[in-house]
Amino acid sequence: MAEEQCQCSDCKRFYKEHDRLIREFPTFKQQQELNWASIQSFRTLCTKITDELQRELSERESNKDVNLEEKHISNTEITETLDELENVNAYLHSIEALMERIFDTKISNNIESRFKEIANELAPDPLNIDRLILNRLFHETPDSKDKKNIN
Repeated sequence: MAEEQCQCSDCKRFYKEHDRLIREFPTFKQQQELNWASIQSFRTLCTKITDELQRELSERESNKDVNLEEKHISNTEITETLDELENVNAYLHSIEALMERIFDTKISNNIESRFKEIANELAPDPLNIDRLILNRLFHETPDSKDKKNIN
């Protein structure tokens, strides 16, 4: 028997996003491109934030007379964040190296169509009318027209 999925709000949001990504990017090539773009955007953002924090810390160190109350973020917080972002960027670089290997993989069009079929099974469109009717039946919604027609 399969274990039930967690129903907390974070997990529900994850499952919804997971299924959306499968529906919108149902082929191997699309998943390759999506993941590559995601990693690159994450690296770009982390690098930009790192540069900004380093600049701010440098400016603060050169202006020692700046009033501490004017600072919204402490030097310690900036330094700790810079250390963490350095680790994140190293991890992202490692993931990028692995993704380059994944990009070496090529899939035929016949297999790409199989990816699309399986994607539809894994993450069916939640707004598909058949799925909506089925969900109503399972939840026994009293106001459902479909439920009334079955009796």
